[in-house]
Amino acid sequence: MKLIKYLLLGIFFGIVLTKSEVISWYRIQEMFRFQSFHMYGIIGSAVVLGAVVVQIIKRTGMKDTMGESIDLPPKDKVFWRYILGGSIFGMGWALTGACPGPTFALVGNGYWLFLLVIAFGVLGTYFYGVIKDKLPH
Repeated sequence: MKLIKYLLLGIFFGIVLTKSEVISWYRIQEMFRFQSFHMYGIIGSAVVLGAVVVQIIKRTGMKDTMGESIDLPPKDKVFWRYILGGSIFGMGWALTGACPGPTFALVGNGYWLFLLVIAFGVLGTYFYGVIKDKLPH
C-alpha cells in the first residue's frame, strides 16, 4: 500500500512538470540560450525550497519514513569535482533537451525516444559505480 502513495505522488509530480512546461525542449533551449527567465525561476524556486527544507530537517532532527535520523554530512571543500560533474551533467542536459527527472514524465507523455536517454543515464551510473574506486574522491 505504501508504494501506491509514491506512485500517485509521482504521477502528480509528472503532471506538475508537464503543466509548468519544465519538460518542454523549447523551454530548456530558451534557458541555455538565455532567452527566457521561465526555467531559471522554477530552478531558483526549487533551490530556495530545498534550502529551507534542509534547514528544517537539520534544526528539528526529523526522521525518515523508517524512523531513522536523517544524516546530512557537509560537502567537500574541493569544488572542482562539482564544477566538472555539473558541467558534464549540463552538457547532457543541453544535448538531450531534458533533465533526468523529467525524462520519466516525457516517457509518460508518449515521447518514447526518451527511454534511450534513461537507458544511457542508467548505463552511465553503472559505469561510474564500476570505476568509482579508481577515481580521486
